[in-house]
Amino acid sequence: MLKEIFGEGEEQLIKIALTHPSYTKENNLPDLENYERLEFFGDSVLKLFTSKLLYETYPNAAEGELSKIRSILVSDAILGEVAIKIGLDKLIILGPSEEKQGGRKRESNIACSLEAVLGAYYLSGKRDEIESFIRKYILTYAEDVDKHFEKYNAKDILQQYTQGYNKTRPEYNVVSVTGPAHKPVFNVEVLWENKVIGNACGKSKKEAEQMSAYEACKFLNIIEE
Repeated sequence: MLKEIFGEGEEQLIKIALTHPSYTKENNLPDLENYERLEFFGDSVLKLFTSKLLYETYPNAAEGELSKIRSILVSDAILGEVAIKIGLDKLIILGPSEEKQGGRKRESNIACSLEAVLGAYYLSGKRDEIESFIRKYILTYAEDVDKHFEKYNAKDILQQYTQGYNKTRPEYNVVSVTGPAHKPVFNVEVLWENKVIGNACGKSKKEAEQMSAYEACKFLNIIEE
């Protein structure tokens, strides 16, 4: 799938980009053989190309508006969704313990690996392919993020409200996890002042928390639908 999207890349770099730190740790391999360094680099590559495309797409938007949209587009939630869409989760090389703990579907793991892959292909000279990928798979979220920013940023909005109100933070509890192991559904409730103020489901714990925070914000009349 990666070759279909980006073409040929330097094989050793691609392998490293797909290797989770748990694999090198459990096999006593050097840290340089996992994706952490490439992820560090790929994070900058992602932001550079995303910034360029947003700058071109929204010629009249102010810096603050562009930064707001970009912060969501490069988040683990969006990257994780994109990574699963292209089948990257199936390619990650995990240590046995991380595999058993569901690491193949963990949002942060696949998001980091996607950033590492972008870094690897950038070093392989695939700049045009990276821009095309970001335009096709990531920039497509921009319009919805722009129109419904509160939906994507509800946890921060809710926390700012509760801390401003009485210097407390909302708490999130996983009520249940249903569905097959490869496709779980998380049900999460958010509590504030010992009361449930929101409840929602999501494909990951983070997504469910975000959606329950959104429901809480609507319940408290912080945001409107």
